[in-house]
Amino acid sequence: MPSLFTHPNFVHYWIGQIASSFAFQMLSVGIGWQMYDLTNSPMALGLVGLCQFLPQLLLTLVVGHVADRYNRRLICVCTRLSMASTVAILAYGNLNNTISADMIYLCAALLGTARAFEMPANQAILPNLVPSAMLSRAMSAIASAREISVIAGPALGGLIYLLGPTTLYLSSMSCFLLSCAIMFFLRYNFTVKNKSPIDMEHLLGGLRFIKNNKVILGSVSLDMFAVLLGGATALLPIVAKDILHTEAWGLGLLRCAPALGALLMSIYLARHPLTHSVGKIMFAAVAIFGVATILFGLSEHLMLSMIALVLLGASDMISVVIRSTLVQLETPDDMRGRVSAANSVFIGSSNQLGEFESGVTAAWFGVVPAIVIGGVGTVAVVGIWMYLFPDLLKRQRLDKENE
Repeated sequence: MPSLFTHPNFVHYWIGQIASSFAFQMLSVGIGWQMYDLTNSPMALGLVGLCQFLPQLLLTLVVGHVADRYNRRLICVCTRLSMASTVAILAYGNLNNTISADMIYLCAALLGTARAFEMPANQAILPNLVPSAMLSRAMSAIASAREISVIAGPALGGLIYLLGPTTLYLSSMSCFLLSCAIMFFLRYNFTVKNKSPIDMEHLLGGLRFIKNNKVILGSVSLDMFAVLLGGATALLPIVAKDILHTEAWGLGLLRCAPALGALLMSIYLARHPLTHSVGKIMFAAVAIFGVATILFGLSEHLMLSMIALVLLGASDMISVVIRSTLVQLETPDDMRGRVSAANSVFIGSSNQLGEFESGVTAAWFGVVPAIVIGGVGTVAVVGIWMYLFPDLLKRQRLDKENE
């Protein structure tokens, strides 16, 4: 089988993903550390995640329609330019000493709005760049690109933050602009295949498609509830500072640990695609994710915490590749924008809303109980979903036609 990197368009897309993800991961370190410095509040960290998620939830129907009706490449260009402009606001606030929690909340909401439009367009464009037989490998390769930046971004972000938050924000802005320029020159011929009238039936098409496809519904909802309960990334600044007693560099190491596990797993999956028992493998991976979360919550040592996070990232990558590939392979191209938008809500729920949930439970019960309870909840969800979605449990291959 020819290499993915013999496709020039895929190479451009791959590099653009690295730059964009690098920018966002560095930004996450800066926002998280600065917000906790300003407020010393777990709830504030949770609210940052909520501010990023709400625009995505409210705009679900709109962004899916936009991704199906307009040029997906230009959508990615415009949204990444918007994110660069938002980061510039944070840099300016630090330069003139007007930065505040409210300003960070506002910028988080602007970032959430831009990402709401970017995610479905970005996901839906990939099947148009590579043959369908190579899509699973492409998903793993894109995941590798993202995790490379997730490893380097937070670690370098923690070091750059030592030079000041302004320097960090300017570095993030530069990476967004680089990604924007790369995507601008991507060769992508867009044609509107679906010119049906815009009505509620059309706008709700993505949600209806997921609802009627039990395998997709089971996979995306399993991933959503598992990470929603088990996601403790919003609490990493607190864990680093108050439990592990480390500095910003330690937070960077903790943030890059899940990415290291995910990177290693994505490289393995790119070379050895999943060919059988994908349903059982997905459930097992999510269960391991829950156990790793519990181990992380109980750890009081930096090295043990990093090992738990590496295991957490590796298991999550298996789930991500299976879910993403199933969604793209089983969705018609003229619906990929709307389905990807709906899928983005599930992803946003598990990430940004999960950060809010972690902040709330940490404020109520304490950091360690919040993380452990979340891990136990994730394992419980696996058992319940195995009963509710037997078709997903029995799924053998990613491509249904070859079952």
